[in-house]
Amino acid sequence: MTLKDKYINPLTDFGFKKLFGSEPNKDLLIDFLNQVLPEKHQIKDLSYASNEHLGSSEIDRKAIFDLYCISTSGERFIVELQKAKQDWFKDRSIYYSSFPIQEQAKSGEWNYKLEPVYTVGILDFVFNDHKDEEEYFHIVALKNQKCEVFYDKLKFIYIELPKFTKTEDELETQFEKWLYVFRYLSKLNSRPKKLQERVFKKVFEAAEIAKYTPKEQLAYESSLKYYRDMINVIDSAKNEGQEEGFEKGYEKGIEQGIEKGRLEGLQKLKEVAKNLKKIGVSVEQIVLSTGLTKEEIDEL
Repeated sequence: MTLKDKYINPLTDFGFKKLFGSEPNKDLLIDFLNQVLPEKHQIKDLSYASNEHLGSSEIDRKAIFDLYCISTSGERFIVELQKAKQDWFKDRSIYYSSFPIQEQAKSGEWNYKLEPVYTVGILDFVFNDHKDEEEYFHIVALKNQKCEVFYDKLKFIYIELPKFTKTEDELETQFEKWLYVFRYLSKLNSRPKKLQERVFKKVFEAAEIAKYTPKEQLAYESSLKYYRDMINVIDSAKNEGQEEGFEKGYEKGIEQGIEKGRLEGLQKLKEVAKNLKKIGVSVEQIVLSTGLTKEEIDEL
């Protein structure tokens, strides 16, 4: 596969982590997060924490986030890019949010005071229960029977990217400009006039494929192939599902197609990781580009 695009696709694992998951580019993540956070929790600085957490017992499942960071004032942020529908996705969000909560526990005398925890999901799909709505930005909080906020330190923020359809001329806010970048960056040949702010200048500089080393280009190429394979599997599953009978068949087709694609994609990723190891790419870089864990890579 030959890379013909000028800029990377931020919806690939490599692209997402290249733009938002490294210390030199943390100002990009801060600017994006500040568009979706309330004014009282605006971020001035943050540090990246380990994106892998283990439960308190051996039977607990391992949780791996795309990005996990902590602001200087203590707020915890899980930032995830979700490329396809998944069974129990909302349950998974709740489960993941429990780790930043539990890690705040202190030994000895402790009054249970917690710092806020935010889960931010950038979704390359549409929620079934919101598919007929135009709203693409959702903030979910714990509320009582009167719809009054019961607890304001735990919030789930979801962005349904497919519903964002504004053109460049229609962009008004910084938030809309970020969504435009997520959706269309890899299709652009130059930085649009509406995106002249310094932060977007840095985005386009960091996303320019020609500036990458051969190893980085190879890593991105494998990540892009996996992303395209995933899209093809989802589209095929959708068609199969529609033939079986509208909504029920669609869901069944999606489920079967994603599972098949997951297994095939995992095998392909392991083959790519093995080749990257052979040419001397570091384990950390392979983790970044493939999404595999260090343990999976060490076993190859």
